[in-house]
Amino acid sequence: MKRILYRICMGLLLLPAGAGYLLVKMGMPAWMLWVWGGLFLAVNLVPSLGNRRLMTARLRVLADGCELLRIFRLTTALGVVYTLAGYLGFFDLAGVRALLAGIGLGGVPGLKGAPWMWLIHTLVLTLVQAAVFWNGMIRLYLTSLQLGIRWRVYGALCGWIPILNLVVLHWLIQISWQEVCQENEKLLEDAGRAGEKLCAAKYPILLVHGVFFRDYRYVNYWGRIPGALTRNGARIYYGEHQSAASVPDSAAELTARIRQIVEQTGCGKVNLIAHSKGGLDCRYAVSRLGAAPYVASLTCVNTPHRGCEFADFLLSRIPQEQKDLVARAYNAALRKLGDPNPDFLAAVEDLTAEACRRRNDETPDVPGVFYQSVGSKLNRPSGGRFPLNFTYQLVRLFDGPNDGLVGEKSFPWGERYQFLTAEGRRGISHGDMIDLNRENFKGFDVREFYVELVSDLKRRGF
Repeated sequence: MKRILYRICMGLLLLPAGAGYLLVKMGMPAWMLWVWGGLFLAVNLVPSLGNRRLMTARLRVLADGCELLRIFRLTTALGVVYTLAGYLGFFDLAGVRALLAGIGLGGVPGLKGAPWMWLIHTLVLTLVQAAVFWNGMIRLYLTSLQLGIRWRVYGALCGWIPILNLVVLHWLIQISWQEVCQENEKLLEDAGRAGEKLCAAKYPILLVHGVFFRDYRYVNYWGRIPGALTRNGARIYYGEHQSAASVPDSAAELTARIRQIVEQTGCGKVNLIAHSKGGLDCRYAVSRLGAAPYVASLTCVNTPHRGCEFADFLLSRIPQEQKDLVARAYNAALRKLGDPNPDFLAAVEDLTAEACRRRNDETPDVPGVFYQSVGSKLNRPSGGRFPLNFTYQLVRLFDGPNDGLVGEKSFPWGERYQFLTAEGRRGISHGDMIDLNRENFKGFDVREFYVELVSDLKRRGF
């Protein structure tokens, strides 16, 4: 209720914009215009003092953007009524008397009260409203993580279509405000339990990315997960290996990285959390390349331990010339981004079901290392972002229920296995499991999942 009253007050503050004609008729001094100008500027700079309680500057800017757009929406409705009343002479007592006397006599009385001044007022009010609108919209577009590309495009395309633009505006505000509430609540939760050090495991966490991505410099592969773990006491490191290489080559890089961390920090061992192909790389490093003495646990997230039948099909059908062409283009691009020796085809070929069956026999689990795995699935194609919404149906033909890339039957490995999905139409995709899109959705909190995952490692003494 307080917020509604506040917005009404702000709306009433904006409505007299440009109505110098009325102010003069009412005998108001000119300094009142300066007061109004200062208040208008204050509204645009600090739309809601209540938002100062938010935990981060980004959330405060986003919340202020929502507040400005709510004020814009309210004053747009009030402004139409206000301006029409002015045109009809409701602010001129003589006009009101004429209107009452002229009921049923035809014509619209009251227009002789200097209507051209109301045209000026309408123009100025439109400019004022535009300032409030764009101030709010720019804040949303620059700071919201949940709007994504889709809603930003909707806003740009529908902004010029009457009625539809108000509907889209409503959803832009709803999505952004929900983000403010959820993110602030998450930060408050982490701050409230900071003293518990839930994720302060005995050994640090080494996050290992999957194929075709890097986990540092240009792309934050793990989204908001490292921040949540760090706020709860975890020590975080990254694999920092190439985006695409064979399993043995990636494993060699990871083994060197593990040794480097242990030598530099004196931590003794690390807890590996690996996504997708990263799980295969880590298993090879532990089993074949001597990393086992430095690894306390290995958690594989959506890893294709039994490969992807879909990859076998594609590699058998695509001509070698086309495969080489794609590989050359990818390898050239990734060299420019920092990979010393990327190998696209070797990475893809090591994900086939045949390659994984052979490698599983060659990489038995090492006693003394705790192995566990996690898997998830989409409930329908529309639950995934592009290209997972496209590949889901193709993978389903060969591997059955899947996360958009990997079939459900390929996930289980180790002493403990967790299978995740969200109720309803969406499900949990391959990218959702690493917060790739920074997307909040009902039924799964990816950051809290990883906090609980590392907390469990701590309880196990790792």
